[in-house]
Amino acid sequence: MPGRTRPGYDLPMAATRTSFLFRRARPSVWTVLAWCGAALYPAALNLVVSHGAPGLTRVEIVPAALLTFVVVGLLRRHPLPAFTVLVFAWGAACLVANTVAVALLQMLTTDLAVGFVAANHQRRTSLITAGMAFVTQIATIGLFPGTDVASRGVLILVALVAAWTVGNSARERREHARELSEQATAQAVTAERLRIARELHDMVAHSIGIIAIQAGVGSRVIDTQPGEARKSLDAIEATSRETLSGLRRMLGALRRADTPGTAPLDPAPGLADLDRLVAATADAGVRVDVHWRGERRPLPPDIDLSAFRIVQEAVTNVVRHAGTPACEVHVDYRDDELSVEIVDDGVGVADPGSGFGLVGMRERVGLLKGVLTAGPRPGGGFRVAARLPLESR
Repeated sequence: MPGRTRPGYDLPMAATRTSFLFRRARPSVWTVLAWCGAALYPAALNLVVSHGAPGLTRVEIVPAALLTFVVVGLLRRHPLPAFTVLVFAWGAACLVANTVAVALLQMLTTDLAVGFVAANHQRRTSLITAGMAFVTQIATIGLFPGTDVASRGVLILVALVAAWTVGNSARERREHARELSEQATAQAVTAERLRIARELHDMVAHSIGIIAIQAGVGSRVIDTQPGEARKSLDAIEATSRETLSGLRRMLGALRRADTPGTAPLDPAPGLADLDRLVAATADAGVRVDVHWRGERRPLPPDIDLSAFRIVQEAVTNVVRHAGTPACEVHVDYRDDELSVEIVDDGVGVADPGSGFGLVGMRERVGLLKGVLTAGPRPGGGFRVAARLPLESR
């Protein structure tokens, strides 16, 4: 019905559908227009070269230049058809003008196009375009009477090989850098997951040990001291619930198990161990001021451990990179989440995302369905803040 609108929208449904269809059709429309311009490119180029340099006007040059950029833009997604149009246009221009200047422009344009294709496409495609350019350029120099085809052919080949080599080297360097970045990220994530697996082993082993002890006590006193047996059962229930809650959050993200026998046997650290971290950091020359907010209370083991590791990694980065004698740690116990913030006023690093420390912190916070923000402060220094949700227990 005319004028009918969907709930929550101001535009009529007909206008919404038209806009949606236009958005869907827009890429194909632009592609068709680009190929129409490419089809006109040979004619526009021949119009320019047929008048010669003295007769050129701005009106004639501008369309040919714009259509040149259109054809070059098509090289990124359609290298072979677009390069065929480019080679055909310049070959026809050489036939029409038959001058050295046009032949040199043909060599320059096609060689640059070969380098562009070599930098953005696979080697097989770039070699095909290089072969097409070489054949066209050799055929062009044959139009000039008295030309030494052999010597000019060597010059054409050297220039074409140089353009292809530069483009292919750029592509290989880019692919190599991308592979190294992917490998480094994968190694960082794998290493952090293995560390989490070790710490998860500590948490589970500790909890199961408590459950075993309480179960043994309860079984021995169930007949003589029912109250003590009930306390043991309550402790078993509480420990089991906390352990299962941690397993649900972490086991789904872990993909590999750690090597047997290499996991540390010491209890997992938590926020209660910040005093030890502060003392160790002071020995390294950096004073850490810890500010506690809210009511301090026991936390789930995985959240307590992750909060400690985040503070530890952030403080370690301050010691290594900040160049400042002090930093602040804020721990805020809220009703539904735990907030941890580490700030300093040092110089920081040029690229804070290049190391593995932030990757590990993001992995930990992501496993706990929390939020991590890290970056330079407006007034100088660096800030790391994590918000870890607390489930009601």
